[in-house]
Amino acid sequence: MSDALVLYDKRDSIATLTLNRPETLNAMNEAMMAAFERHLMAIEADPEVRAVVITGAGRAFSSGGDQKRARSEGEEKFFDGDLGGSLLERLNRCVVRLQRLPKPVIASVGGAAVGAGCNLALAADLRIAADTARFGEVFARVGLIPDGGGTYFLPRLVGVGKAMELILLAEIIDAQEALRIGLVNWVVPADRLPAETAQLATRLAQGPTLAYGLAKAALYQGLNLPLESALDLEVRYQALAARSQDRAEGVAAFREKRPPRFIGR
Repeated sequence: MSDALVLYDKRDSIATLTLNRPETLNAMNEAMMAAFERHLMAIEADPEVRAVVITGAGRAFSSGGDQKRARSEGEEKFFDGDLGGSLLERLNRCVVRLQRLPKPVIASVGGAAVGAGCNLALAADLRIAADTARFGEVFARVGLIPDGGGTYFLPRLVGVGKAMELILLAEIIDAQEALRIGLVNWVVPADRLPAETAQLATRLAQGPTLAYGLAKAALYQGLNLPLESALDLEVRYQALAARSQDRAEGVAAFREKRPPRFIGR
């Protein structure tokens, strides 16, 4: 396997980002998140990418922040245009980019996703987990609070009461419990995770990408808006979707009683 900290693969309009520090259970350091951010920037600018998968190499999705990293790393610049900053600053920029990316993002979780690793998975639009996956907001175990968006995403997915329980007790839950409480969308046998993830990503990559992006923006922005403002937002985004080539194709396919052939525009 490559020694790159984040592996990038693009095929059939699907971009896959693989956190690649398996010897540390994909613990995050500044260099890894700089590479992750750089790939996200490239994905944003690439019209050929219509769906994104995030996963981890080896036995884990990510064990969170690397507690053994050198604190001086945060001052380094790793690519042209890199804003630098601490691990948390880099992680936060990545989380914002994932939320604003006008393409669907899937977290494919095959093992442990704890701490900031859990919250990176929560920043995706959809989560598919192996039955061997584990999740945990373990920050309180070391006297910290959730970061990387944990206090934002968790209550929106599982409710305030359950989020508070997971944060204060800092317990690790298995995949079935994560599914029961709404933390993940699907749980599949571990040996089926790659195939099931690919099937889901392919379905999304063949969909109306522009409409997906507008729906994603409306949903996330609408969470913090009063009803009237959310309705106005829907009207504006619907007007954009209605003028798309995919809308015309969808109508034609409906009238001709055939599957639509969306192009993402």
